[in-house]
Amino acid sequence: MKRALFPGSFDPITNGHYDIIKRGIKLFDEVVVAIGINAEKKYMFSLEQRKKFIEDAFKDEPKVKVVTYTGLTIDFCEKIDAKFILRGLRNPADFEFEKAIAHTNRRLSKIETVFLLTAAKTSFISSSIVRDVLRNNGDYTVLVPESVRVNN
Repeated sequence: MKRALFPGSFDPITNGHYDIIKRGIKLFDEVVVAIGINAEKKYMFSLEQRKKFIEDAFKDEPKVKVVTYTGLTIDFCEKIDAKFILRGLRNPADFEFEKAIAHTNRRLSKIETVFLLTAAKTSFISSSIVRDVLRNNGDYTVLVPESVRVNN
């Protein structure tokens, strides 16, 4: 089974994340969306909310599994037998940041990182932009899947 791990904080999941997952399920037998738990980070949405947003968005997609994890991503990949890490790239800055992580992960393990370019229509969206729009009472609904709009 070709299993890919798509890690992130997903605070909240955006249309960009959604697009990468939808495209990833065409490439892999299973995409495990893994919400990393970082005690140092302040989140807008609780872990339970973030997990529910993703589960609801993919409730009819059996190839998507949603989990939470702590520690190194490569250690979690090994634990669940995922041979690939799936990442989305929006811009050159993302590429440089993700390239360094991918090289490190490859040096420390046999995990391959697969990059997908975000769709042009979602390439400007980030969770931090969505949170800023939310904090300022803006219309965030065009930036996130329906599961976030309904459950927020």
